[in-house]
Amino acid sequence: MSEDAPSPTSTLSPGTPAGYGARILIEAVRRIGVGGLNDAYAASLMMGAFGLSFRRPLVLVRAMMAELARASQRSIMIAPACCCRTTVAEMLLVRIVSEARDDPRRAHALIGDLCGIDRGLGILSSAQAVAQAFDDLGRPIGEVGRGWVGKR
Repeated sequence: MSEDAPSPTSTLSPGTPAGYGARILIEAVRRIGVGGLNDAYAASLMMGAFGLSFRRPLVLVRAMMAELARASQRSIMIAPACCCRTTVAEMLLVRIVSEARDDPRRAHALIGDLCGIDRGLGILSSAQAVAQAFDDLGRPIGEVGRGWVGKR
């Protein structure tokens, strides 16, 4: 694991992201993680956030979640949808998506930390697509390191 990456198996709540795009992503991940890939609450969340253009980010988040489930060698801890704080694994996932386009090597290293795998190019590609979709539709994930509310 990287020296600056927290343990993804920890259930400590470091805070919540300040950016709207990151909060949408976390909520969608939680809903899909609990209700499955076809969760109606996740679809409703995306409709509310992106309007008529909701399909692209919804399908891409579903694809990323499916790829995470397929490739990961570790359990990825997600909090209940009603929780105001995030788990370390959720924080890493948001960081992966936020850095996937601009710093793919760093994002790939974080994927290894999160999932316990050596090669996570499918997850990286999915994260890049999710980041691009959110950015194109006006809800960028943003820089996670500067935008967390609460303890870190």
